[in-house]
Order: sequence, then structure tokens, then C-alpha cells
Amino acid sequence: MRMLALYVCVAMIFISVGCTQSTKQVTEIKRYPISSLEGVITKSGVEFDKAVSSDGNGSLRITVTEPTTVRLFEVGDINIENARLIYQARVRTENVEGQVYLEMWCHFPGKGEFFSRGLQTPLTGTTDWTTEETPFFLKKGEKPDNVKLNLVINGKGTAWIDDIRLLKGQLQ
Repeated sequence: MRMLALYVCVAMIFISVGCTQSTKQVTEIKRYPISSLEGVITKSGVEFDKAVSSDGNGSLRITVTEPTTVRLFEVGDINIENARLIYQARVRTENVEGQVYLEMWCHFPGKGEFFSRGLQTPLTGTTDWTTEETPFFLKKGEKPDNVKLNLVINGKGTAWIDDIRLLKGQLQ
């Protein structure tokens, strides 16, 4: 009887976890599969690297000797509110002295720009491809009319970025 109760408890936990996961659905708003420099805002120090890629199509390679913010893309008006806006990308580093992280700026009409930085998991040194992300929590009525996606190298070294996505998730 105790074993049956244990199985029922375990089953209820799996059902509960499954229900929780389905309510946290994430949808893709915009994707930048890097296959050239097309659309990239900052061109200085940024190269298209066909040989190094997380998805086989190439990536952006950025080599810097001092702290640099690389402006990648501006998304424009996305007509989203009351949601988690998530900037996600695959990032790889080599000999980085300092930190590499994602940065997202949201502009709100009449209020200005606000940012979100992926400082919870910055990359340093030499790393293999890692999925990095930074969220921006939009309340009801908060609709950005432009979203900027950047890569920050706060130091020196080389970083690659690939498979850039802007996602929409539910607020938790």
C-alpha cells in the first residue's frame, strides 16, 4: 500500500511539472540566423566567420583590444506587452580577459530607453558554444517601439555570436 501511495505521489509530481511547463510556453518573434553581415549595425571589428558556427551557417566574429559594445540589430516595433521579452543567442569565446554578455535595450515612447544585461552568466576565458539570454519584463501597457540587440565584450579577446533570437514568454 505504501508503494502505491509513493507511485501516486511521483505521478502527481510529473503531472504537475508537465502542466507547469506547458503554461510557460515561449514563442519566437524574430530570428537572425547568421549567414552574412547583412543587417548588422556595427561593422568595425566584426567579421562573418563561415568556418566557426553553432548551426553550420557561419557566425559573427568580434575581436577587440578594449571594452566594446557591438550593436547587432534593431528590431523595431514588436507590439508586445505584459510578457517576458527574451534575447537569446549562441556565444563562444576565446582568450577573453573580462566578460562577454548579451545586452538588450527597449525604447518606450515618451519614457526613454531601458536595458537588460545578461550579467547572471557572463562568459570569460575560452568557452565552447553556450546559449546565453537576457530577459526584459514588460508590464501591461508597456509596449516598446524599438528593441536593440547588442553583444558586450567588457575587456579584450574574441567572441563569436550565432543564432540570435528574440522570444516572447509569459510573465511568471
